[in-house]
Amino acid sequence: MTVTYVIDGSGFSGLDGFWDAVGEAVNGPGGYFGRNLDAFADCLGGGFGTPEDGSFVIEWHDHTRSARVLGHEETARRLAALLPRAHPTGRARVERELAEARAGRGPTLFDQLVEIIRERTGPGTLRLM
Repeated sequence: MTVTYVIDGSGFSGLDGFWDAVGEAVNGPGGYFGRNLDAFADCLGGGFGTPEDGSFVIEWHDHTRSARVLGHEETARRLAALLPRAHPTGRARVERELAEARAGRGPTLFDQLVEIIRERTGPGTLRLM
């Protein structure tokens, strides 16, 4: 049996809200399903609420709104918060990505989340609605 998890794209207004929405979609009220991109990718691998055999679907409702909310502005906000904690060897990369996001270029958080879901799950798992 395939389990369907619904992310309501109209129900959050930033990355923190996305973490809450996906955590609750998978694990119920107050549920956890990662609070950063690496943890999110790990959680998609199973054992954190999703079936171990990968028999699940993620329906991302109102994804066009999510794409706006998790766009370049939110991406820049996240990168600016990461910059002071960036390892010296990664600082230049974070600075470049931040400059790109502030200029409205480059991948957004939405793009990154979609890519993570597609890379870590089977074909057809993500349904953008």
